Amino acid sequence: MRTTPFPLTWLYAPGDRPAVVQKALVSGADVVIVDLEDAVAPDRKAYALAATADLLSDPHSVPIHVRIHAPCDIPTLAPLPGLRGLRVPKVTHATDIHRIAELAPGLPLFPLLENALAVERAYALATAHPAVHGIALGEADLRADLGVRDDSGLDWSRGRLVVAARAAALPPPTQSVHPDIRDLDALAAGCARGRALGFLGRAAIHPRQLPVIEQAYLPTPDEVAAAEEVVKAAEVEEGALALPDGRFVDAAVVEGARRVLTLAARAA
Repeated sequence: MRTTPFPLTWLYAPGDRPAVVQKALVSGADVVIVDLEDAVAPDRKAYALAATADLLSDPHSVPIHVRIHAPCDIPTLAPLPGLRGLRVPKVTHATDIHRIAELAPGLPLFPLLENALAVERAYALATAHPAVHGIALGEADLRADLGVRDDSGLDWSRGRLVVAARAAALPPPTQSVHPDIRDLDALAAGCARGRALGFLGRAAIHPRQLPVIEQAYLPTPDEVAAAEEVVKAAEVEEGALALPDGRFVDAAVVEGARRVLTLAARAA
């Protein structure tokens, strides 16, 4: 099973198109998310579930998550050896998470926060159950719920999500998808904005988006050099310490520097 300490690319593929899912599995994405929800028409839901169950009957080298359509999908999927996590859409209450956790014991859960109420409860949802391994925004639904017209109108919600994840000791959240698969410049700009807000990595809907996302989230040579300086100093002295240029850094800065070097090793 291929794993990476900090997944950067999460590729969605519609569950009713097995050939597309197979292409996703060889795309280079860190995680493949088989979608049984928005990407599948209502009259194709049953087929998508059956096709996904067939796919998951064996383990795969790439971690596979499933975005479920409804809790009734879970009894079919949860026992299968190829399933590595569940994406749970439209979560608003901690009871939603407890219900899913009971149906899928031992599986990592990733609630998707898609309306104003969910964003207001971000920390409560992030800490609702030990099975929660990460949280993310569903930005298309959230944008509609808030009546936001400009992308920057979601920045407050994004920041709240980043803070809630950190406070809950969860990994930094991944960005929501960029819907225009042709405009890679806008994708890169959006990734840069997300990185500045504290996100790590991004979901994608087409393989051509993956290199752009990865490049945007990998550290620059200057960032790597700065991280090496911090880690080297921390190996000599514990606690708060001074760098040769007079800057003081603490344990949180050292932790961030080590993450930068882990990501740099991925690029190498």
